Amino acid sequence: MHRSVTLLRRGTVVISRNAVSKQARMCGLNQLSNKLFDHCILSQPQCSPKVFTRGFKTSSILLSSPGAPKPNASGIIQYNLADVGEGISECEILKWYIKEGDSIKEFDRLCDVQSDKSTAEISSRFDGVVKKVHYKVGDMAKVGSPLVDILLDSHKNTQTETQASHQQQHHEQQSQHQEHKESSHQNNFSDEQTINTKHGPIKVLATPAVRSLARANNVDLSKLAGNGKDGRVLKEDILNFISAPKQTTPTKHHEKETHEHTPQTPTPIHTASSIAQKTIQVAPLSGIRRVMARTMTAATVVPHFGYYEEYNVDSLMQLRAQLKPIAESKGIKLSYLPIIIKATSLALSKYPILNSSINAELTEVHYKPFHNIGIAVDTVHGLLVPNIKDCQDKSILEIAQELNRLTKAAQENKLSSADLHGGTLTLSNIGTIGGTYASPVLLLPEVAIAAIGRIQKVPRFDSKGNVIPVHIMNISWSADH
Repeated sequence: MHRSVTLLRRGTVVISRNAVSKQARMCGLNQLSNKLFDHCILSQPQCSPKVFTRGFKTSSILLSSPGAPKPNASGIIQYNLADVGEGISECEILKWYIKEGDSIKEFDRLCDVQSDKSTAEISSRFDGVVKKVHYKVGDMAKVGSPLVDILLDSHKNTQTETQASHQQQHHEQQSQHQEHKESSHQNNFSDEQTINTKHGPIKVLATPAVRSLARANNVDLSKLAGNGKDGRVLKEDILNFISAPKQTTPTKHHEKETHEHTPQTPTPIHTASSIAQKTIQVAPLSGIRRVMARTMTAATVVPHFGYYEEYNVDSLMQLRAQLKPIAESKGIKLSYLPIIIKATSLALSKYPILNSSINAELTEVHYKPFHNIGIAVDTVHGLLVPNIKDCQDKSILEIAQELNRLTKAAQENKLSSADLHGGTLTLSNIGTIGGTYASPVLLLPEVAIAAIGRIQKVPRFDSKGNVIPVHIMNISWSADH
């Protein structure tokens, strides 16, 4: 049975393909599920754990560019975000270690940035003073744009003398500007409104938009005490007055008049108060969450096939109990997940169709000899899926050691690009939040993903019909149909 699909890959709509047999994929997923725990073994337990390095990108990758940057006539040099490769055009500013006016030395940390593929720390290559920071935390910095302006130490004395020579002129200009501002303020009454009262005319400062809002809600501006500059009545003053119509608001112009007359209760307009109380907040989608949105949106065009099964994991629990003392003696934290990862790798060796991918033209199936099994890690920055490379060649303890490293790096937002790319199948442990079943979404170009539920002790019938307690784990599979 063949099918024809239209799939969006890398922003391009590509045509149809003759897919792998539906029955073959279903059979492979079913067999993988059935054989998963048949392969819970410890391979090469005598091997010493390997030492892993973090593979963290340095600032030289982000800041190196052809030709050294040159300072301007004032001795200020602009430190630009250089091309990081891999098609990346912008990076998110995660954290600043400096502020304007700080003195810095070569190799001092400037900031942490995050691209769609990795996180990196940027350090200074110059001695000097930070004159300007071009981005705030959370901003997206474009490749080639300046991050900071640095006044080099070699030019500081020259700039100090120049500033001293112009200091008197600056103060004179500032004084003239202040006098002009005061003069303009005295003659500018475009936002004033004259209101006649029994005590004579008074002037109420309010913008035309505020006066329009007051008329629409039957609010007398003379009854309000403005909280703006020079007593100006603001929009917030009117909205607060509407939301509390039974309270009498004292005014600085008519304190006696408010005692002589009963204050008028304006008819509240629910639309205005509702808008004030239910303002929609808009936040930019950036960094990891933006990558997640793009990845999950691309996966929706693939028809997902779901398969759900429960497993008796009594043997799995016994195996972990046997291996835990060995892992502890080597300083390795061992959970159930490394054993499941190794079992999955051994099962993939028997059913390589689930360790494959489809080429961009949708004309070929690529069978991969390596098992780079991804692990979904929930962090404060978003969902990250690093993968453990070459699980087919690693023991359970080696997998556990690498899993611990990746989990820690993900929580600290220090995963490298290599950690996040090249996966062939993904496992998501929803049991850590108490989940049992899920409908996981494929991480393209992978063709299979599993959500591992929590372990539960439940009654089951044995082969003789007796009710016995067993430990059950639910695993939810999704695959390219």
